[in-house]
Amino acid sequence: MPRSHYETPQLIYLAFGPATYHQEACFSIVSALAHLRSTPGQALQIQVYTDDPKPYEGLPVTLHLLDEQTRRRWNEPHGYHFRSKHVVLREVLTRHARAILIDTDTFFRTSPMELVHRVQAGSLLCNMIKGRYDQHTHCPLYVNLKASLEQRGLADGSMPTVNSGVIGLTDQDASVLDRSIALMDEYYPQADGAYTLEEFCLAVAAYRTLALNECTDVIHHYWSRKQLFRAKIQAWLRKHAADPLSEAALADVDKVSDQLPRPPLLHRLSYKAMSLTLPSHQRQFARELLYGCYAYPNEFDRASASAWWDKALENIDQRHGGLSPEQLRRCLRQPGLRLTLGARREEVERHLLATRQH
Repeated sequence: MPRSHYETPQLIYLAFGPATYHQEACFSIVSALAHLRSTPGQALQIQVYTDDPKPYEGLPVTLHLLDEQTRRRWNEPHGYHFRSKHVVLREVLTRHARAILIDTDTFFRTSPMELVHRVQAGSLLCNMIKGRYDQHTHCPLYVNLKASLEQRGLADGSMPTVNSGVIGLTDQDASVLDRSIALMDEYYPQADGAYTLEEFCLAVAAYRTLALNECTDVIHHYWSRKQLFRAKIQAWLRKHAADPLSEAALADVDKVSDQLPRPPLLHRLSYKAMSLTLPSHQRQFARELLYGCYAYPNEFDRASASAWWDKALENIDQRHGGLSPEQLRRCLRQPGLRLTLGARREEVERHLLATRQH
């Protein structure tokens, strides 16, 4: 391999499964390309490991088709699918000097070269440095693993934990991934199904050996309130899927902001006041419905309407056992909420009832 190609920084995506993940990855890639224009003359190669190459047609990426057998092998011995993140990054670093693996539920705020500059020998780039290990004493990863990790000298309460929505390393430090994979394999049976085992093992593997860098100023990782950001991205794709690299499409990237689509403060206060006329368990439900009804000036924020309504229904289901179709109708027809919803009440009711039936 020519040395110049070996030294070209690599941006890696691992995208498989439902269409939603491919939609996220496509928008993340386009956001990288849109912001890359602010740092002209700097090379970056984007690689996508995927089970479906079709969504990426027309994008300047290198595709690697993943078959089911390969994915199963990467997830062995426990079928832990996040293990494959470390496997694929380790494999890329056998051929390239610097590589950054980025989760699909991300988009760029600035040039991806800002990430590249933070990938230095002796350091691990992560999305975010989170709290200390001993700040999570009720988590299974603390309850079940603390004694073993301390006995072996691998971790203590002061170890910083990380969010692995971004993982950036040089080839000199790729062995940290060997350690994290080994830790995942060893501790998975004791982790009690902990969703964050993968990033926890990365933190343990890097502890005391690598400096930590974060990049929340470069990347927005929308792991929280995911449905609202997905709605924005899907609206962008509906508008620009035919030509995602057009000037109009690239210009619209910044309009898919990293802010939750929420009405101005005065509107939120009025919604809160109105909700006081409802039973206490319906108040947040009503406010979230109204957040979806607000006429946002940004077209991509307006696309979040149904996501707000779905979130409202999901929240009331989780906290209060849900509302039956008849209870939904009665709630939406209470005078205060009915008046505030106005002309959109019937639309909201149709959507919620259709969602409830499914």
